[in-house]
Amino acid sequence: MAAALPCLIFAATLMLASIKSSTASRMAKPGCRETCGNHTIPYPFGIGEGCFREGFDVSCENNSVYRHNSSSRIKIYNISLLGGQARVTTLIASKCFNETGGWAWLNTGKFFTISTKANKLTAVGCNTLAFLGGFNEHRVGAGCFSMCADKRSVDESDQCSGMGCCQTSIAPNLNFSNITFDDRFDNSEVSGFNPCSYAFVAEQDWFRFEASYLEDNKFKEKFKDGVPTLLDWVAGNEYCDEAVKNMSTYACISKNSRCITSPNATGYLCTCNNGFAGNPYLEEGCQDINECNFPDEYPCHGICSNIIGDYDCSCKSATQSADPKRKTCDPIAVSERARLTKMFAGISACAVLLLICIFALLIECQKRKLVKEKQLFFQQNGGLLLYDQIRSKQVDTVRIFTREELENATNNFDSSRELGRGGHGTVYKGILKDGRVVAIKRSKVMNMDQKDEFAQEMVILSQINHRNVVKLLGCCLEVEVPMLVYEWISNGTLFELMHGKNRRFPVSLDTRLRIAQESAEALAYLHSSASPPIVHGDVKSPNILLGDNYAAKVTDFGASRMLPTDEIQFMTMVQGTIGYLDPEYLQERQLTEKSDVYSFGVVLLELITMKFAIYSDSAGEKKNLASSFLLAMKENGL
Repeated sequence: MAAALPCLIFAATLMLASIKSSTASRMAKPGCRETCGNHTIPYPFGIGEGCFREGFDVSCENNSVYRHNSSSRIKIYNISLLGGQARVTTLIASKCFNETGGWAWLNTGKFFTISTKANKLTAVGCNTLAFLGGFNEHRVGAGCFSMCADKRSVDESDQCSGMGCCQTSIAPNLNFSNITFDDRFDNSEVSGFNPCSYAFVAEQDWFRFEASYLEDNKFKEKFKDGVPTLLDWVAGNEYCDEAVKNMSTYACISKNSRCITSPNATGYLCTCNNGFAGNPYLEEGCQDINECNFPDEYPCHGICSNIIGDYDCSCKSATQSADPKRKTCDPIAVSERARLTKMFAGISACAVLLLICIFALLIECQKRKLVKEKQLFFQQNGGLLLYDQIRSKQVDTVRIFTREELENATNNFDSSRELGRGGHGTVYKGILKDGRVVAIKRSKVMNMDQKDEFAQEMVILSQINHRNVVKLLGCCLEVEVPMLVYEWISNGTLFELMHGKNRRFPVSLDTRLRIAQESAEALAYLHSSASPPIVHGDVKSPNILLGDNYAAKVTDFGASRMLPTDEIQFMTMVQGTIGYLDPEYLQERQLTEKSDVYSFGVVLLELITMKFAIYSDSAGEKKNLASSFLLAMKENGL
């Protein structure tokens, strides 16, 4: 309530102004001055003899309103008749370490009191104890203590928390007050940054504390003209039943006015009766309001008619309402046009609702179709077998990813994430939800025989654990051709290191030999230690990745096969890369460990000669590196 009082004052003033313009009633007594600059001076306030009620005389000086009594001169800059309040300017009390300070006292007069709801006593300073002493029917007081040992302990917020600034409530019905300071506190330790302390009574929501107010004279200079304080005033100090007994002093003299008890102070105020507005302290001051001119305050959903002290509201012809002031007037009989309009609106609404339902049904069917498709692919790709083995702990190093996880990891397989394309598919760089970077291989095709074996191959490949073989992390089985997820190797391929356009510096022979040794160890592991043995089937320099310090990592098992220990795997079509293919494999379609050994031999030649597997000689003719090497050996041309 206290926080709303300042707003009520302005609202009341604006309301009075609108009423004045609508009723042409005066606020001052006839023949008396009504304004001072931009300020309205409503009776019982007045300027000059005979223009004010006893105790409400004011003066106009330089377009500002002042009230004088025997000991005070108060500047007034807003008066509210409806609220019985006046906003005034009051002085600030100060106490300085090495200067003379000043008290701040206020004598409001008989009919004015300092508003206890709207104002607070505020003190600004370090080690400052401020007192507000005063009188109502008793001698009363209030005080607050603001402390701070040094500049760092001052509260930096705009609230008065007690550290540099404090606030407290004041007693009700004060018409005389005096602000003083307790001198028993030693301020010498803080005088360097806080030379003065201040105290004042002001509207509680007006003041916003700043730590800089403690320094120099910034606060004193900013508020040298005073601070806003709200005063409550009453027409008389009696209550209504006593005041009406003495008509010679009774203030509510307008015939359309009544007496009300002040909500803020001891005494009474006057207000116009309902349906009237104006100045209840003047004869004929309360004038009838034409409520029809104020539809927001006096609603009418029909025809508005003003009557003395009220207004009438009736519905138009052929319409009716139980209360047209509050409810709309509806037609008594619905016309054919209105009936057709309503019917069309209903049909349209039903059609829109039907379309929405159909659209929602189609979306739901599409979702179910997609779910069934994912489930079908999952089963066809051996997902149930792989899942059962994971659950039974036979496989604990491979993870089954969802399609959505890999789409999110690759930004929906965006081309900017593409690392390379090969005969068997495309490899993308992916970033999983946990931040891990992985390589995701999206294969092109897979026949049904391969699908039947895929889950079992995943089980075997997941068991491969060699430092020179790229680790399989998991797979996605919810798509037609399963996708594989491998660990991320950061330094590219051996092919790029030897032949890439962006090669930074020549690779030493020692480094190349170490890469060859590590690659050979990886192939030996696949051929001898894996169970069953694994033939890579596409050994080439692009399929040897390089980790930190050029550590070799064999990858891309697109053509790999698990070989039973007692028979040879026969291929129905040639797979691999020209330049690396075993001649026997090309002729007989038999994939064995020897095929990998031959291909690795080509890689060794690349490492030694730094030439491509298929290269151009000085005449521009395409040559096979392996064939050229064998020819050179025969001719002793190495």
